[in-house]
Amino acid sequence: MSTQSNRATYASAPTKTITAGGNTYAYRELGPKDGIPVVFFVHLSANLDNWDPRIVDAIARNRHVVTFDNVGVGASTGKVPDTIEAMAADAYTFITALGFDTVDLFTFSMGGFIAQDLILEHPHLVRKLILTGTGPRGGKDIDKVSRTTYVDILRATLVRADPKEFLFFNRNPAGKTAAKAFIGRLHERSTDRDTAVGISVLRTQLAAIEKYGRSAPSDLSRITADTLIANGDHDRMVPTPLSEDLRRRIPGSELIIYPDSGHGGVFQYHDKFAPVAVEFLGL
Repeated sequence: MSTQSNRATYASAPTKTITAGGNTYAYRELGPKDGIPVVFFVHLSANLDNWDPRIVDAIARNRHVVTFDNVGVGASTGKVPDTIEAMAADAYTFITALGFDTVDLFTFSMGGFIAQDLILEHPHLVRKLILTGTGPRGGKDIDKVSRTTYVDILRATLVRADPKEFLFFNRNPAGKTAAKAFIGRLHERSTDRDTAVGISVLRTQLAAIEKYGRSAPSDLSRITADTLIANGDHDRMVPTPLSEDLRRRIPGSELIIYPDSGHGGVFQYHDKFAPVAVEFLGL
């Protein structure tokens, strides 16, 4: 992998590909190439363009950051998995294909589900773990994500808005302002944008999340990685009490709850959260 300037931004990071396990993964990387990489696990129905550049860029100033499309999503090839376990196996295939034997993980929402399964299957792979807007396997009401998602997609369609404005943010003045700013940041990249995500991906991933929500709980006491958990105080997608549940069940973990915010609390408070994440991840 070639050396890249630390001044590069996520909006300009080139899209690359690597083939492993019969699938070709699309990914982007930036930041210094030495040290342990920070791999980002993305949310439901999301591609490379769905990461907040304010958080990615902050971490990439001193760390090697890697984002990627899950199998069958965006520019990655293959069939979209219908279980979280299979998504975790694909993530492991991608990480090891890049030659990494130790990583830190930054995750959001469904990405946090995937990370938990990955780390339980490969406990020595992950050094530090950030879980945002997420919850544990079998967590209360996770299996209701489909209903919330479809309702908010309809609400957004009626006013010609991005569904993330409804799914990630409160519908009060502070939330609406934060939502518009977040969507604006996602569109700072004007060229080489990723392949759009279709409705079939959404349906398959929602089915996987429902299975995850109805499954028996995992033994999260087995997680030994340093863990930071963060959420808004009014998460409707993955209810905020599940972040508190994660804190109780993962030994030594830390929890931050941001006020007057929802599922995308870390994006609404990116100016406060990014420095915390940078400090937690260290070098």
